[in-house]
Amino acid sequence: MEVIPSRRNNNRRFRRICVFCGSRAGNRPLFDEAALELGKQLVERKIDLVYGGGSIGLMGTISKTVFQGGCHVLGIIPRPLLPIEIVGETHGEVKIVADMHQRKSEMEKHADAFIALPGGYGTMEELLEMITWSQLGIHEKPVGLMNVGGYFNSLLTLFDKGVEEGFIAKAARDIVIIADSAEELLRKMEDYAPAHDTVAPKHERTNSS
Repeated sequence: MEVIPSRRNNNRRFRRICVFCGSRAGNRPLFDEAALELGKQLVERKIDLVYGGGSIGLMGTISKTVFQGGCHVLGIIPRPLLPIEIVGETHGEVKIVADMHQRKSEMEKHADAFIALPGGYGTMEELLEMITWSQLGIHEKPVGLMNVGGYFNSLLTLFDKGVEEGFIAKAARDIVIIADSAEELLRKMEDYAPAHDTVAPKHERTNSS
């Protein structure tokens, strides 16, 4: 009898996922536990990690977990942040870039999808930029948000307010894929297909490139 491989083993939609997360651990253990959980899920699926390059906080937890699990880790960090976000041992490859703009560009180039864990202004700015690039049609990659302990509830309420007030298209609101756990989030991201109209029609983007 023919054995059909499971979807997880047979369909590797993502080879590299970029994770945005804090260079701090936060005030509750569940944040670090979530970074550890996501790292283990990436290892289980044999998915490499792209991240912000820091060795501390949630960045340190997920990079160490994925690296020790045998997957490739690429950290991309602006030179001015080296003394702030790298303390002690780093895990995997570290690519030093000039500034935050180049960091985000390199992250997008090397990743097949994006996930945001809890973090500060930098994490939210990176997340919002990838959502915006999806809305513009610059990429069609899934953008996931791991809402650990309801950390992003207020941000999601703001998104809903944007739809209510007519600033965000209802279909564009679905760009953001949300789940409380790593396993659920990755499963949803594997099934994601863009359904929103992009700001720039695809043929115009192709002709102008």
